[in-house]
Formats: sequence, C-alpha cells, structure tokens
Amino acid sequence: MLPLPHLPRPHIWGAALALAAAFVSAPAAAVDLLRHSVPMRESVDAPQAQGSDDAPERGASVQRPARRAPLRSSARPAAEEPLAAIGERISERIRMRSDALPRATVLPVAARSRTGEPLAAAASRGRSGRPAHAGPRGTDHWSYQGADGPQAWAQLSPEFAQCSKGLRQSPIDIQDGIKVQLEPIVFDYRPGPFRVVDNGHTVQVNVAPGSSIEVLGRRYELVQFHFHRPSEERVDGKQFDMVVHLVHKDPEGRLAVVAVLLERGSAQPVVQSVWNNLPLEKNDEVAVRTALDPSGLLPADRSYYTYMGSLTTPPCREGVLWMVMKNPQPVSPDQIGIFTRLYPMNARPIQTSSGRLIKESN
Repeated sequence: MLPLPHLPRPHIWGAALALAAAFVSAPAAAVDLLRHSVPMRESVDAPQAQGSDDAPERGASVQRPARRAPLRSSARPAAEEPLAAIGERISERIRMRSDALPRATVLPVAARSRTGEPLAAAASRGRSGRPAHAGPRGTDHWSYQGADGPQAWAQLSPEFAQCSKGLRQSPIDIQDGIKVQLEPIVFDYRPGPFRVVDNGHTVQVNVAPGSSIEVLGRRYELVQFHFHRPSEERVDGKQFDMVVHLVHKDPEGRLAVVAVLLERGSAQPVVQSVWNNLPLEKNDEVAVRTALDPSGLLPADRSYYTYMGSLTTPPCREGVLWMVMKNPQPVSPDQIGIFTRLYPMNARPIQTSSGRLIKESN
C-alpha cells in the first residue's frame, strides 16, 4: 500500500478525494504518477529471494538505498504539499493520454417501439394503425361501400359529424314540391380550358374562372363539376342512370349546386370531351387547352326543383342551395359504360327530408 505524506487534516481529505477520482478514471496512470510523486517508506526487513545471485551473505551489512526526496514546491514545504496537486497532475496526464487516443464517431439511433417501428412514426398513428392526424381511418379513406361506407362516415373523423347528425342532408327523394313561379337561374357559362382529375371518388372537371350563375340576388362562380352513378337524387322515387353536379361558390363561401340528371340516350358532347381526357392514374390531373363550354350540359328547358341541403360527400356540410333540373339530359350507353368501369356505384343513399320545403317551377 502506498503511504500518504504527513499533511494537515484539511489537506488530506481534499487530496484524498481528488486522488480517489483519479484512480477511478485511470488507475494505471494514477499509480504510475504517484510512484514518481510520493516518497516510498523504505522497508528494513525486505525479504530476499533464496538462491538468488543477489542475496547477501549471512552477517553482511545491508546497504539501504538512499531515501528519495519528495517533489517540493518552491512555495511551501514538502510536508504541506496537498495531494490535490498530485491529483491535478494525474488528471493532466490522463487528459494527455485521452487526447492521443482515436475518438469513435457516435451515430444517433432512433428509438423504437416494441414492434421495432420508430417511435416517431408510431406516435403519429392512431390505434387503428392509420395516421392519427387524419382521424381514425383518415379523411381520404371514406368510401361508398364497406367499412368506410356512408353508414360510417360520421365515425371516420370529427369533421364528418354532420353526416349523421345533420337535419338538412342531401340527397333526397324530391316529392310533393310546391309549384311556384321560381326566379329563373341566370347562367353565364363561358368556354375555356379545363382540367380533369380522377380523385378516387369520382371524375371531376376543374374549370377556368369566368363562368357563373345568378339566383336569388346572389352571384356564384362555377368551380368544378363531377359525376355520380346512379343519380343521387330521386324524383318521385325514380333514380336516373347518372347525374352531373355543377358546384358554385359565392364570395362569402356559400355553395350552390346545379344537378343535371342524365339518362340513357344519345351521346353527350361535353361528357365525351371529358372522357377523352381521363387521366391514366388516380389523383393525376390532365390539363386540356381545348375550350369546353359547361352550358352544353344544360337542358333547353331550365325549370328546376330547389331546396336547402348539404354536400353529398364528407364532411356533409349543410347550408347548400340545391337546384335540380327537372328535365334530364341524354348520355349514351357507351359513355355510361366508361364511367361504370371506373365507379360502378358512387352515390350516397337517400336522406330523410325532415319536413323541408321543396319548391319547383310550374
């Protein structure tokens, strides 16, 4: 054991702690430096190995090595040199050796869940395993059939609550309308370029700005039109082959939808222009420079039914002004067949009218 020099008690405790820390960090370096810094107490009866060439003869005097003088500081006597100074020198040597060693590069590792999935990804998912920010099943995953069908829309996201709680939902079976002299809808549709997109729920046509309608003293700009098969609306219980919904919006964000019923007959030119430019992939958009005139979808006789309802797709927003043309437009069997290959059925079931007032042109 290495003896400690005789120091005042306050120095001993502080120095001992410093030396202990040095031994924990690098014991070999500490011992090596301590041997050269602290004087060893000589042993008088040091044993000699028997049979050794260096063993002294019996009775011979043993020559003791001269006592090594401890390192002294010029500022204080050797007896008062604190072990803290020794600890500092040991620490300095340890730092020098550490700096000489090559340092390993530590790469960050992402924490993982029990299943091995990164925790950041697991936290972004709900219990169903779908992205949490999109609701239990994701706002883009509603459908017309199966587990994500209309009966479950309200449970797919809090934003869809109106789909089950609303009292003015669409579509409805139009019956018992009050025949009155309705104000004519002023259509101001103009030819222009258009874009076709298959959004996963229907084929939608986004039109260029400039087309609008005026009704009940308000002006609504045409934003887009899209198709459903079969028709979502019914008239006195009758359902049609298809329907096209022309969606308009006024500067305050209020919506007005003109519905044109489509029944089997001759080819419809505007529909054919849309089919000619169908995108090859869902959610791809095809920009068409050839002008399209939305007024080609309208019947010559523009009498209509009107009522207040909602969007027929999530989030089922209410407060939508509906105008359903009383006279259907023809569409060819081939044109119906093309849409049917994409969407055999994309119509919301009929909703209760809840005593709403329905008016129709006389």
